Amino acid sequence: MDKKIFNWWNAHRPTARRLSQLYAALLYNAHLKGFVEGRIFTGSSKAICVPGLNCYSCPGAVGACPLGALQNALNAAGHTAPWYMLGILCLYGVILGRTVCGWFCPIGLLQELLHKIPTPKIKKGRTTRALSYLKYGILLVFVIALPIWYGVTQGKTLPGFCKYICPAGTLEGAVGLLSNPRNETSFYQLKLLFTGKWVIMLAVGLGCVFCWRAFCRFLCPLGAIYGLFNRFAFTGVKVDLEKCNGCGACVRNCRMDVRHVGDHECISCGKCISFCAQGAIALKCGSLTLKGPETGKNADPESAVRKRRLWGRILWTIAVLALAALLIWANVLSAPKSESMPAPEPAVTEAPADPAADDLIGAEVGQHLMDFSTDTLGGGEFRLSDWRGKVVVITLWATYCAPCVEELPFFDRLQAEHPDSLAVLAIHHKIGAKKAEKYLADKGWDHIIFCLDSDEKNLFGIVNGSETMPQTIVLNQKGEVIYNVQAPVTYEQLEALYAQACVSEK
Repeated sequence: MDKKIFNWWNAHRPTARRLSQLYAALLYNAHLKGFVEGRIFTGSSKAICVPGLNCYSCPGAVGACPLGALQNALNAAGHTAPWYMLGILCLYGVILGRTVCGWFCPIGLLQELLHKIPTPKIKKGRTTRALSYLKYGILLVFVIALPIWYGVTQGKTLPGFCKYICPAGTLEGAVGLLSNPRNETSFYQLKLLFTGKWVIMLAVGLGCVFCWRAFCRFLCPLGAIYGLFNRFAFTGVKVDLEKCNGCGACVRNCRMDVRHVGDHECISCGKCISFCAQGAIALKCGSLTLKGPETGKNADPESAVRKRRLWGRILWTIAVLALAALLIWANVLSAPKSESMPAPEPAVTEAPADPAADDLIGAEVGQHLMDFSTDTLGGGEFRLSDWRGKVVVITLWATYCAPCVEELPFFDRLQAEHPDSLAVLAIHHKIGAKKAEKYLADKGWDHIIFCLDSDEKNLFGIVNGSETMPQTIVLNQKGEVIYNVQAPVTYEQLEALYAQACVSEK
């Protein structure tokens, strides 16, 4: 029995590349409690881009997606090149090239697992090779042209690939968040655009079942970018031309649409190493051999193989310790201070007389919203209790949230129509808050009171807000919540809510 288990394990144990893919998926999504809470991670590491394709809005993501960050940078760049993001992509490209695709991309791992489903498979040929250039068109149009055009001419945020195509965003971001009961009020977003992206995601997934890494080969613009660096990247499969006899076994057995080992379509998976009878191929990082021929002609010396395996064990030990540290930091140590500190005493002008008074403090309909104060972008201070006796409307928004920006003029108009009996407070999410003041400079929304959230203020927490925006909270003159919903609103809805708040006081 033990021998059978041993033989089974030898036949099915994961390769170093598979372990690396699994490791990268967990490393990028180390915020495990995000899947339980239905919230995205907002710690300091979100300012850092991971090498592979991994949606920023995934509940577990602890870093940013380089493709999404590039689109946002181009969107906001105007007439100035986004050197920071270009530098990050060039750094990853020069060091790793498309090794990222083969070893460190969670979406690549998912595609390979889907391909294991037993079905007839589509073999590569002229058609697939021609389709492999489609991703460069997607890169030019959706990643570069659309964000720049909208940013310069419309002043709007439009990450084209993320909004219209990206199956990773649909699966990790939308499905990852909306599948959590906490975000059930966000299903208003499931309109025609989401339906189209859902169809694209299913089509891509189905394509991967029949065609090896279909998304990676035909659609992924990040792979297109890294492919441009393959020729001179430090890490990748290299061919010793003195040993190579030109038999072509490497290209014939490669599942990617390569013309030769190491070209722009090569993901450096290293499979070709085992097919080279001459031992002419190795996976290298500079002069260091990461994986080389261990048997057959021109095999590496046994001493070199032992040394390589020893260093592999050392590096894996370091990697596992680093992952453990990240898991602890992302799930325990980086929790907002508001989660570990007692909440401040609420300031309520008319304390309820019944014993269950504490139950009436909160952000649910019928409760009194906790008193709070915050500095405003106009230089003053907003204290909720100062507005008791008037209707208060709070909107949660962000510059990168298109529905939020579209409805801000409605709030401004509502405030202008009711200047003496209404206060509108717009709270910007702590992510991207530093850019909000510059963004608002020429918008003309002068009737709204704008402020910025932060970990210390925790304004979103007080009103039970989340990263799913926009969200509107309406208080009557007593400070009671009569409306708290995550959904866009029209001007007519706002007028009706204002009228309801006035009636509820009577």
